[in-house]
Amino acid sequence: MTAPLLTPRIPHAHALALEEQRQLDALRAHRRAHRRKQSAPLSPVPEHFDAPATTRGQRLADAVASTIGSWRFILIQSSAIVLWIGGNTLVGQGAWDPYPFILLNLLLSFQAAYTAPAIMMSQNRQSELDRRHAETDYEINVKAELEIELLHKKMDLLKDQELLALTQAVRDLTAQVQALTARAP
Repeated sequence: MTAPLLTPRIPHAHALALEEQRQLDALRAHRRAHRRKQSAPLSPVPEHFDAPATTRGQRLADAVASTIGSWRFILIQSSAIVLWIGGNTLVGQGAWDPYPFILLNLLLSFQAAYTAPAIMMSQNRQSELDRRHAETDYEINVKAELEIELLHKKMDLLKDQELLALTQAVRDLTAQVQALTARAP
């Protein structure tokens, strides 16, 4: 671990307010604590986040959720229901599921009973991935903020040094002008 960069606090027009300085110090402390407890470095790009290996059940839940949540499924199921109702209505008294279509209701209830938990499992897993992405994004944002703050301090220090150099140059030139003026008849 590298030693923290110690920069003298030079008063200037853009000095940080006490509250801003306190917040920056808290961000630095949080970042240091996170670095100490983290075993593996975070990926710098959230899109390349390594998701944990999925189990067979998780893959099945994802497949069910992606199938059930598609327009293709809705159109196929709607067509099947229309055919079921139309077929039973046209046959009349000898229909395999006469009105009020109790068998159709039972089949749709079974479908809902099994697909809802699968969809919930898929959503829970996606929520966990989203939470990890958010944590990674947060850590990257904190680091970026600290780096930007460090760059601002370096720029301010360079400005102060340049201002001191310019002030010294003006003093030297003023002294030379006064010396020349004093020598002039």
